Amino acid sequence: MEITAQTAKELRLTEEEFELIKQKLGRTPNFTELCSFSAMWSEHCSYKNSIKWLKTLPREGGRMLVAAGEENAGLMDMGNGYGVVFKIESHNHPSAIEPFQGAATGVGGIQRDIFTMGARPIASLNSLRFGNLKDKKTQRLLAGVVHGIGHYGNCFGVPTVGGEVYFEDCYHTNPLVNAMSVGIVKVGKTISATAEGIGNPVFFVGSATGKDGIGGASFASANITEESTEELPAVQVGDPFQEKKLLEACLEVIDTGAVVGMQDMGAAGIICSTAEMSAKGGVGMRIDLDKVPTRQQNMKAWELLLSESQERMLIVVEKGKEEAVLKVFEKWDLSASNIGEVTGDGLLKFYMHGELEAEIPAYELVLGGGAPQYTREYKEPAYLEKIKAFDANSIKDIDAADLKGVAEQIIQIPNIASKRWVYVQYDSMVGAANTSTNAPSDAAVILAKGTGKALTVTVDCNSRYVHAEPYTGGMIAVAEAARNIVCSGGEPLGVTNCLNFGNPYDPEVYYQFVKAVTGMGDACRKFNTPVTGGNVSFYNQNPDGPVYPTPTIGMVGVIDEFTNRMTMDYKEAGDVIVLIGEQQDDIASSEYLHKVKGVEYSPAPHFDIDEEFGVQKFVASIIKDKLVKSAHDISEGGLLVTLLEKGFNRNLGFEVKADSDIRTDAYWFGEAQSRVVVTVSKDKAEELQHKAAAAGIPATILGSVSNGSIKVNGTDWGSIEAWKEKYDTAIEKIISAN
Repeated sequence: MEITAQTAKELRLTEEEFELIKQKLGRTPNFTELCSFSAMWSEHCSYKNSIKWLKTLPREGGRMLVAAGEENAGLMDMGNGYGVVFKIESHNHPSAIEPFQGAATGVGGIQRDIFTMGARPIASLNSLRFGNLKDKKTQRLLAGVVHGIGHYGNCFGVPTVGGEVYFEDCYHTNPLVNAMSVGIVKVGKTISATAEGIGNPVFFVGSATGKDGIGGASFASANITEESTEELPAVQVGDPFQEKKLLEACLEVIDTGAVVGMQDMGAAGIICSTAEMSAKGGVGMRIDLDKVPTRQQNMKAWELLLSESQERMLIVVEKGKEEAVLKVFEKWDLSASNIGEVTGDGLLKFYMHGELEAEIPAYELVLGGGAPQYTREYKEPAYLEKIKAFDANSIKDIDAADLKGVAEQIIQIPNIASKRWVYVQYDSMVGAANTSTNAPSDAAVILAKGTGKALTVTVDCNSRYVHAEPYTGGMIAVAEAARNIVCSGGEPLGVTNCLNFGNPYDPEVYYQFVKAVTGMGDACRKFNTPVTGGNVSFYNQNPDGPVYPTPTIGMVGVIDEFTNRMTMDYKEAGDVIVLIGEQQDDIASSEYLHKVKGVEYSPAPHFDIDEEFGVQKFVASIIKDKLVKSAHDISEGGLLVTLLEKGFNRNLGFEVKADSDIRTDAYWFGEAQSRVVVTVSKDKAEELQHKAAAAGIPATILGSVSNGSIKVNGTDWGSIEAWKEKYDTAIEKIISAN
């Protein structure tokens, strides 16, 4: 077969990249080699259009134990000799085509990133975006994705402890499915994804290889089109029970002391794991592909290299200790095959039945090595002119008589309403470490058994804020994640991110990416939460244009003393309700403005990072001093939604009055940042106000907690149970009505 620039183009390589490959090899590659470059130089594996900007993020400091991007997942010190391992990744394109398997294998893949480092996964989270919920296609995608996440996670035995679900028209064709996993490990017991030791054997362990997932990395690096369903083989098929066995076997084999390095076979399969482990160790490998266990006959070399079949690992074993490894995998009824050895020449040599099929320098394939790096041009999107032209005075304020009716609308907007329909399909209690099921808090709180600590974890991003002002929106995503950790009694440690954007070759999309990453970086520096790694997902496009820029932030925090844990719900009638932070005359980018008033273009809500930092520092101090009984930040839906959500868990109501000269809609439904609603017992309200004044933080008494009735500005709004019913059933009603 003659290899030409057209062959390269069909494999999603540019003509310039084809010439670069020939230059690096000193010859024209054969088809198997070209396929290998296609996978490894895809956006999904090489980050070729994003890496230069990712390097601007804070990648050191805080409690980092390994450098950002150095291993399969981030690792931070949680104290008492333990580390927390965490990462978030996307599985957007596969989920758009085959939602059940796409989402399920996304969950499986992120768990492998955790336990391949020697950590035991203890919690999962997810961030999901879909189109209009009233649309039949959206309902099909939602049902498939949720079923896939629930099936894999429940069977694998790791609780889903938190997440977020948004519905916006721009995600109609291209939903976003971001999965996060968190694990714990003893410091010094981690395993590196590195190949070392010339002559050390290379083992392939886990499930047999099939043709599912071939070309998945390249598939994820292109726009979704009407023809994408023809690429269904690019969607992998998962087996959570097999992965559970693989988890236990991998953790057990580490204890034998025989493991030199280990990496899961995620995107780009065998070619990726052999290349990255070899390049990192400065070595090469000789691999006999005919020794790879297969579940389909007559697979070609390039198919074996690029298959993304699930539940597989590559392990480099210390020579002479092969028997100990084989014994462990035999115990767990898993395949373990010696498929090659580490070499000292830096070359990957792949053989089939003794015949050399491909010979490639490992370094030239990988990110940080020979993979290309680009800086794309960018320009301010034209739609930002409409956002700058927004005038709140053109929006008629609501009358006092309409306040309750608008609140009833807002509490039932799918972005705000309870996601009960989703989370009841997840097992949140397996492992019995999740403390948030019956005692809700702004971030999930998990007991890290054996460590003497608890972890707080969250995923956050309001993509409409990022669309409105990419720099500010990127900062807000980080700030809200940190605020949720703080309101739960935790100290923010670090960030993993999943950056979901449109086509990077579109200058307006690339502008969104650059500004959002810059904003995230500045916020992470302010909160001392370094970025430990993550994932970039480009090419999230609809025929009408890109999705909202969605830089999802996964953040982990630690609670050193569990008695400092804070929940969001009202505790007792008669307690005083206090707003920490300043009310703003601001309705920009709120759910109220967008969904009730139908305004598409408005700026991001009020945000000042120094103000935010001050509020978080103050809230952390009053929680530590055990001055407050509950804390819940104000986000989508504004103050009124926060007040209602605080009452749902114990069926406690509230009586509040507005004493302000700002707009009525802004007071109750505005989404200005840096605000937290706390409750205190009557006898401590004055102390709280004194402390706030001393710290220079606004603290406003709004009213008090009631036994279950709701009164707003003296008007009876009925019982908290009636509002909870609306909130809990809104999504179910939309689905059943359509």
